[in-house]
Amino acid sequence: MLYNPPAFRETDLAAMQAQIAASGLTTLISVGAHGPIVSNLPIVFDPHAGPQGTIAGHLARGNPQWRDSDLTKPALALFMGADAYVSPGWYETKKVHGKVVPTWNYSMIVARGRLEIFEDAEMLRAQVETLTQRFEAGFAEPWEVSDAPEDYIARQIKGIVGIRLHIETLEGKAKLSQNRSAADQEGVASALSASGRAGDREVAKSMRKIKR
Repeated sequence: MLYNPPAFRETDLAAMQAQIAASGLTTLISVGAHGPIVSNLPIVFDPHAGPQGTIAGHLARGNPQWRDSDLTKPALALFMGADAYVSPGWYETKKVHGKVVPTWNYSMIVARGRLEIFEDAEMLRAQVETLTQRFEAGFAEPWEVSDAPEDYIARQIKGIVGIRLHIETLEGKAKLSQNRSAADQEGVASALSASGRAGDREVAKSMRKIKR
């Protein structure tokens, strides 16, 4: 369960799906006999598969997550957006009463659903090609799976196992100082906009998009 106060809840399904689609990597958390199992994996998101979409990737065959996960229990895929430290010195109210403390602004999405494991070589080949096309698309000379020797690719595919999360619920959280006054929000956004850290500037942009 995600701790998600009403002020920070993202309820726009299209916005959450867009953030997932823009993400290259997810943290996959499943449950095994001895507790949570965690892996990071590149993904392809299909928003049209099922009511909420599917998230697909693959694990190394040596990774025990695919064998040890209890497929009768929900799994989670976590997508973290930009994040930024927030100094209390940026709040206008610090000048008024000084009753301020540091915090952190961030956005995240939690996809929860049923995990499917697949080992079919043709399905794995298709998924690897889709992943490759997605991440090579911006290059002047994109690499293709067919560029490598066929027997080599076949051996590589034998070393992976497919993972597909059938999304049943999406929870979005955007903690962007919505619980502060407009003056405090502007103080934070201005400070982050001037930061040399790209993540800070991204959080500032997100803050200025929200309704106050």
